[in-house]
Amino acid sequence: MAQVDRIITMLFEIYFYMIVIYVLMSWLPNLRENFIGELLTKLVEPYLSVFRRFIPPIMGMLDISPIIALFVLQFVQSGLKFIVFKIFF
Repeated sequence: MAQVDRIITMLFEIYFYMIVIYVLMSWLPNLRENFIGELLTKLVEPYLSVFRRFIPPIMGMLDISPIIALFVLQFVQSGLKFIVFKIFF
């Protein structure tokens, strides 16, 4: 039971930090042109694009959708843990 909790936590933490690194890489656009930048774009952008559809940039420049996406990711992690432990344990 504890192993399932650790696996879920680890996977969500990895994705959380992938989003954080992707956002930080946006400050230096040349970083997105290497292999890691392209890989992060392919893995993170589909998730962030959902939020960008509904949350427009503030003042035309400031994109807060990654912040909302990270909050939602935390709620999904908690919800998934609750569902897994209610159904299987």
